[in-house]
Amino acid sequence: MGTIIQTIHDIGNLLGQKMYADAFSMTTGLLSDTIYTYLLIPLLLGIGLFYTFKIKGGQITNIGHAIKLISKPAEDKNSISPFKAFTISAASHIGTGNIVGVAAAVSIGGPGAVFWMWVTALIGGASSFVENTLGQVFKERNPDGTFKGGPAFYMEKALGKPKLAALFSVVIAVVYGINFNAMQANTIAAGFNSSFGLDKKIVAFVLIILAGLIIFGGLRRIADVTSLLVPFMAIIYMAVVLFIVIKNIALVPHMFGLIFKGAFSLKAGFGGLFGTAILNGIRRGLFSNEAGMGAVPNASAVADVSHPAKQGLIQALGVYLDTILVCSATAFVVILSGEGIYASDLKGLEITQAALANEVGGWSNYFLTFCVLMFAFSSIVGNYYYGENNILKLNFGKNALNIYRVIVLIAVILGCVGDFSIVWNTGDVFMGIMAVINLVVLIFLGKISVGVYNDYMKQLKEGKDPVFNPGDVKELKPYMDKITAWNKK
Repeated sequence: MGTIIQTIHDIGNLLGQKMYADAFSMTTGLLSDTIYTYLLIPLLLGIGLFYTFKIKGGQITNIGHAIKLISKPAEDKNSISPFKAFTISAASHIGTGNIVGVAAAVSIGGPGAVFWMWVTALIGGASSFVENTLGQVFKERNPDGTFKGGPAFYMEKALGKPKLAALFSVVIAVVYGINFNAMQANTIAAGFNSSFGLDKKIVAFVLIILAGLIIFGGLRRIADVTSLLVPFMAIIYMAVVLFIVIKNIALVPHMFGLIFKGAFSLKAGFGGLFGTAILNGIRRGLFSNEAGMGAVPNASAVADVSHPAKQGLIQALGVYLDTILVCSATAFVVILSGEGIYASDLKGLEITQAALANEVGGWSNYFLTFCVLMFAFSSIVGNYYYGENNILKLNFGKNALNIYRVIVLIAVILGCVGDFSIVWNTGDVFMGIMAVINLVVLIFLGKISVGVYNDYMKQLKEGKDPVFNPGDVKELKPYMDKITAWNKK
């Protein structure tokens, strides 16, 4: 509390000196820290634990089953498969945060932060299952046979709050499609400028051509691109990390010792639940996998599956692949490089660059630039689709969608050539508010997903390939007229 009061005092001083930009930046930073520390983290953990109990840890015990589900084809050849829907969401949340944010979390919170990232993922898998199953239940069919859905849809249909749904759609369209994409573009341009001396305007030109070709192609083209790009970039990155781990195999036990010891040591925290290791680990995990935040269901709802719980389990698996696999990969490289690097004055990307250079030599700088390009570009595509889905939900018409696409490309240009630190802080605040709203909604609607899960497991135990009939789930009785996409074809 003392820190908050001091920050407010500092903001007042900046305003008195007419340093409005600095005051605004500090204000958004304070709001972000307050929302995440005192609202979002308790909600994330509380709701995740509650639904972990309600589905008996199903998000964990069904990991093997989810791996089998992800390769299943779409129910209709004209629809989007579970895998392609999964890669759209993965394209968005497997971004530069997996490289930059994880390094920063280890630098600030120590190796113990990695443990709390894992905890967040395991618990968050339940929240992810709940929100993505809801997205599937209340999705709508498009004229071309594909689907659309997400939090705005279940907020309107199941919660009966159309104004809240509209507000949620606007926030996602602005924060993901415009704000975050400007920041991803900024990261790409800065990387090419520092590594190759390439003019940021040239980067912007190439970027809008590539992004434009994809986003103007609509959902099918986005799904086709992400289904190729996401596996490719993940395999390349993981291969180099695996090489580094094998190279340092003798240090791996010590590395895990640092992670587990750091997670519970007094040095890691300020005494209690919100120590630096815990806070940074949880926050990084949340930022990375987006479990419960209301973003991923916008992509997962497009999957054509025979039962909503299938995509719910697949997206829970996505939480683990993102945090426990990709985020951990960066963390391992950083920790294995030694305290002299991750505890130095280096920041974010610089830490990862130094760690890779220490392990594989000078060429790592070019490799990392390539990875940042792949991760950031895939995020631009995935983030855009979240926005498109919600623009369509607002029913402004096709012209509105094309206008939105142009605005997104303009944001990419501005992101390449401008300084958007203030915009980034503002996005943090709105994303936090968005997540709090969605998590509160899950408190009221989560019982639906639990009922759908129980129906799925019942059929599975009977040896069936589960098929969804809304009438078989008692929790859905009050909403039968709101469930339209599951009508017989």
